[in-house]
Amino acid sequence: MAARKHIAGLDPAENRALNLLVSLCLGAVVLSAFLVIHSSHACRGLYAELQALEADQWFLQEDYSRLLLEESTWASHHRVEKVATDELDMHSPRMQELKVVTP
Repeated sequence: MAARKHIAGLDPAENRALNLLVSLCLGAVVLSAFLVIHSSHACRGLYAELQALEADQWFLQEDYSRLLLEESTWASHHRVEKVATDELDMHSPRMQELKVVTP
């Protein structure tokens, strides 16, 4: 029979239990390393997605600012009055054109 190596002072049953414990600890360390790698990869992917979304937000905010400026330009009192006068042939009523209606 082949000679078995024993840790000094341990019987074969204790030696097997110690080997099992060391194997389980080694497996836990390897599993933990893979989980760290996985979470680091996921974190990098999410950070890249965050940067892309922030860039989109910046462009959308820029568009929104331009649209607000355009809306204020189209809705300015001076422009509305000019379009009403020039294109729609509207004018402010004269005193003779005013009628007061009472109930």
